Amino acid sequence: MTPETVVSIGSRALEITLLLAAPLLLVALLTGLVVGAFQAATQINETTLSFIPKLLAVAATLVFTGPWMLKVLISYTRELIESIPGLIN
Repeated sequence: MTPETVVSIGSRALEITLLLAAPLLLVALLTGLVVGAFQAATQINETTLSFIPKLLAVAATLVFTGPWMLKVLISYTRELIESIPGLIN
């Protein structure tokens, strides 16, 4: 196995990780911004007010994007396992 192959596998793993984490992180970010703006406008400083909406938004995003995430992960894993014989030679 050459160093280029190792770098290629690592690069692809990082791409998949970013691809799978992006929807959840973006939804948490947007929800945090909306709740933060609401808290600033109303001057309510309650910590659970920012935590619960983020939790619900991330859970809803996971429900909707979960099947797609699973397909991407299974596809990558299958691709990686199928390339093992070529990596050994």
